[in-house]
Amino acid sequence: SAGEPVRIATLDIRLDGDADGQAPVQKAIAAFVPAKGQPLDHALYEKSKAGVQAALFGSGYLEAELVGHRVEVSRAANTADIHLEWKVGARFRLGKTVFEGGQFPDTFLDRYVPWSEGDFYTQDKVLELQQRLIDADYFAVAQVQPDIEHAHDGTVPIKVMLAPAKRTIYTGGLFIGTDTGFGVRGGVTRRWLNSRGHKGKIEAIVAERLKTVNATYQIPLAGPDNHSLNFGFNYRDENTDTSKSNTFGLAATDSAVWNGWTRTYGMKFLTGDFEVANIPGNTTLLYPEASLSRKRADDPVFVRKGYSLTFAARAAAFVGSTDFAQVTADGKWIRGIGENSRFIARGSLGATKVTDFDKLPPELRFFGGGDRSIRGYGYQTIGPPLPDELVPEALARCAADKNRDCQTLVVGGKYLIVGSAEYEYYFKPNWGIATFVDSGDAFSTFDDYRQKIGVGFGVRWRSPVGMVRVDLGFPVHDDQNSGVELHLVIGPDL
Repeated sequence: SAGEPVRIATLDIRLDGDADGQAPVQKAIAAFVPAKGQPLDHALYEKSKAGVQAALFGSGYLEAELVGHRVEVSRAANTADIHLEWKVGARFRLGKTVFEGGQFPDTFLDRYVPWSEGDFYTQDKVLELQQRLIDADYFAVAQVQPDIEHAHDGTVPIKVMLAPAKRTIYTGGLFIGTDTGFGVRGGVTRRWLNSRGHKGKIEAIVAERLKTVNATYQIPLAGPDNHSLNFGFNYRDENTDTSKSNTFGLAATDSAVWNGWTRTYGMKFLTGDFEVANIPGNTTLLYPEASLSRKRADDPVFVRKGYSLTFAARAAAFVGSTDFAQVTADGKWIRGIGENSRFIARGSLGATKVTDFDKLPPELRFFGGGDRSIRGYGYQTIGPPLPDELVPEALARCAADKNRDCQTLVVGGKYLIVGSAEYEYYFKPNWGIATFVDSGDAFSTFDDYRQKIGVGFGVRWRSPVGMVRVDLGFPVHDDQNSGVELHLVIGPDL
């Protein structure tokens, strides 16, 4: 007969000095188990002792020592008293940071150090430096630790062991998407071009309905916020059922981390020819653009708790083919439900004020429909229709070219509202099914807003190359559209 377990009658934890004023130490003491009234569990007791010791070390008390640890058990009273006493000692400060094994001079690496010499030591700061070095994408190994052996006079040096990553990365692959068709992609990334850490990257995509070439040159700047200047070139040749575009762009931007967000602002230049609903046009625009983005995920491969947010604004006045101002917002939220399910919510908003809408290229107009919009409708098939007076010209151009689409005469809108809700259930670790509902519209006046709804179901496969999503979407309560739309996407959740 096991009888009743021994329960804790007294939990006495003592620390000298001011260590109990540090938040991590307070949290470790508050979380100590077994607590008063709980059954005595020796494994939890040892784990909690280690937790307090780790909190003291992480707060800078590198010489903290457990000088008293006693558990007194009374069989008669069926109780136990826990008495713990730490001799904490002085709180250490951060000394000189020493880098070993890196390919850059210390003057360059110092920009990643998130503290000033003489600040109090905390484990969080040490881990932050390590994460910054990893995020810089220069190193295959980045280990940061206090050099306890050489600590003196309350100061501990920080030792950073680095090993360079492969300098050049070549990427390539095949892909297929219902919006772009079958295609190939390839790229070359140079992780560093010189001793100042400049980066270069070239990417190209050749697909049935999309061809792009992108090149970027990045100059890291001093400071603890991943500050950089970026210069880019872009060529885009896109051919969808709704539009065609052949445009060339240049960009110069400044980006940095700001209060947990990545903020970017700069200038963009865009010029080229395009067709929307078989009506030709051309444009040249020079405009400033600013954006804020943030992404959080517990697992980048398969997110069970995470979100992404992006806000952007752009405007042009007095320079270029037309004046315009535009704001956009995009968000996605993912939460796991139990062990085998996920709920995914997604939304997009946009608004444009423009003097000459016909001079806006397709990439600055709003459309609905497609893989990441309202499933149940084809890519960019939702939006204001071509004005009646231009329909004869569009049909005549369509008749002269068999490759043109004569049905989707949509010119795009000044506003966009799209929302989506999706539920996934995984009946095997790598296989699941999904059901979804998408809703919204692209429109140019609020009087013309006509809500489009798409519902459907799909299959999910966590493949070795990333998440594969295959969806069948159906329009709801739409007399002009019927049938089934197939959507295929391969890529990360966020």
